[in-house]
Amino acid sequence: MAYQLGTNFKLFTLNSNPELTQEIADLLGCEMGKSAITHFSDGEVQIHIQESVRGADVYVVQSTSQPGSEHVMELLIMIDALKRASVKTINVVIPYYGYARQDRKASSREPITAKLVANMLEKAGATHVITMDLHAPQIQGFFNIPVDQLLGGKILEKHFLDKGLTDAIVVAPDNGGLGRARKLASHLDVPIGFIDKRRMHPDEPETVNIVGDIKGKNVIIIVDIIDTATTISLAANVLVENGAKAIYACCTHAVLSGQAVQRIQDSAITELVVTNTIYLPEEKRTSKINILSVAPLLAEAIEHVHNEKPVTPLFE
Repeated sequence: MAYQLGTNFKLFTLNSNPELTQEIADLLGCEMGKSAITHFSDGEVQIHIQESVRGADVYVVQSTSQPGSEHVMELLIMIDALKRASVKTINVVIPYYGYARQDRKASSREPITAKLVANMLEKAGATHVITMDLHAPQIQGFFNIPVDQLLGGKILEKHFLDKGLTDAIVVAPDNGGLGRARKLASHLDVPIGFIDKRRMHPDEPETVNIVGDIKGKNVIIIVDIIDTATTISLAANVLVENGAKAIYACCTHAVLSGQAVQRIQDSAITELVVTNTIYLPEEKRTSKINILSVAPLLAEAIEHVHNEKPVTPLFE
């Protein structure tokens, strides 16, 4: 598809995921903007924009994945540089919005860091945010600028439709993921189940109950983020122990910190399907992990926003 973007369109990348930005640029048929990210001897980030951006509608692609603080600072400094270079709009494309798990006060004297990051982006000069699968949908309300949240579930859904699994069931690994599992099960037209974990008394072991018929079934586990992979690995092993035929797991954001990759390799998971909202280095890529690209969805969203077309069709 040939996109009409005009001469005032600029697309820049920072350090979190330049490969994804290049994919987006190739799909849009544009060149990536010229900029350089360097560091002072003490590690401070310095950014140089190496072309004129005056009056431009600028799109900056940056996931705030690990190292999260470094990537957030890069994004803030880039926004400030663009604002001071007299751009028309600053649209930040954040495939993975880090710090999103700190979206409320779970106990006394805790920060709401997701709101803090939103405040900083807005104060720096961002005029629009495009993101994917926020850990908590209410984070959109932390911003006073437009936010378009795209859904990675569409990409995961297509993968499993193309795979054509028979005798399938979608399972949420905990009660909190039921909404996401229900949506995928509805689109795949398969039943739904979930793993109910509870501890009746503090000094008693946790009991695990599987709700749904998983015996002899191909089970699809869906979550939004896999970090340490502890929950999803344990869920896969429990499901196999209770008669599941094969386990397929999927998520939008593959954080995969610490021993996560080894846990996945050692678990009963047959295939883990993730997207490239977070760049996975070679040492984290194994035969079990299948990476799908979000570039087509992000490219289409950018084109819709830039040409003032409705973004709603991309959510459906």
